[in-house]
Amino acid sequence: MEFHPWRPLLLPEDIEKLIANGKIVEETGASDFYPVVKLFGGPCTWLLTDVHPDYPDIASGLCDLGLGFPELGSVMVSEIESLFIVTIERDAFFEAKAPISVYARHARAAGYIVEDF
Repeated sequence: MEFHPWRPLLLPEDIEKLIANGKIVEETGASDFYPVVKLFGGPCTWLLTDVHPDYPDIASGLCDLGLGFPELGSVMVSEIESLFIVTIERDAFFEAKAPISVYARHARAAGYIVEDF
């Protein structure tokens, strides 16, 4: 498997699924995937759905920086690790229940990522 700077946060199957979803985005434009992984640290949470196949450090998903305005977008996963003093962790028990658009709708209404809906 090729080098990924954020590999310690993710299991090999997470990486494979994120890349596979990224290829689907590139080929078809589809992007409403179930989140593959949840990362969190301090007040911040990220639900990641895919990574760019040519730039696997650029992930897409729902980002919540704890400011009350979660949003869909892109993030460099290596920056998640490097910008924060708190430890960033992978939620080993996270299981997505819906596509990212559903999480985004609930997060916008609540002002933070909601998992119980």
